[in-house]
Amino acid sequence: MIQLLFLVLFAEAAVAFLMAIKVGPLRDLAMKGVDTMKTGRGPATVKTLACTMAVILASSVYSLLRIQGRGARLGGNVSPMDQVLWRTHLLEASLIGYTLFLAILIDRLHHYLKKVILLRKTVATSREETERLQTENRTLRESEAKASAELKKIQAELATFNEKLQKVKNESLEHERRAVTAEAHVAALQKQSEELLLEYDRVLEDNQMLQAQVLSYRE
Repeated sequence: MIQLLFLVLFAEAAVAFLMAIKVGPLRDLAMKGVDTMKTGRGPATVKTLACTMAVILASSVYSLLRIQGRGARLGGNVSPMDQVLWRTHLLEASLIGYTLFLAILIDRLHHYLKKVILLRKTVATSREETERLQTENRTLRESEAKASAELKKIQAELATFNEKLQKVKNESLEHERRAVTAEAHVAALQKQSEELLLEYDRVLEDNQMLQAQVLSYRE
């Protein structure tokens, strides 16, 4: 019994050490072993063993107390057999206590290490998501810069087009003004031509009258 308890105690101490201090891939192996014990019938088996060891621990403590009580009744005189039994029960109780303590310690270490691994995965995922968002943000900024440059180029072309359009409008207004001036000049020339024609008709009529008078004088 004591040899078995020592073996279990050393095994639990080794597992606790490997889980507490990472030594290559040994921590992963220890974690997988504990995971295996916590799946299927493992938890029921472990609880059964723990209850059995707790009962043995209680029996050893009870035996210790009974031997101490018997020694007290005998005035402190304890037989060599009782001393051997007392030491044996004390060793068993100590080994069982340490074994249960290491079992609880391994369970808590496994629990918190699983949380740490999950948190690391979450942090890694968050970091990847952050890097992806930063890359997308950088891409969006570059696209925004390109769009801004394209917009400035379009605005410059639009300003040039507006200048050309204004120039064409000014030229059109100048042409319209010249056309109005030319029409006014043509109208003035037409009026002057009509006046000249009237004057020509009057002069022609006067000339005809003079010729008629000359002919009448000759007769």
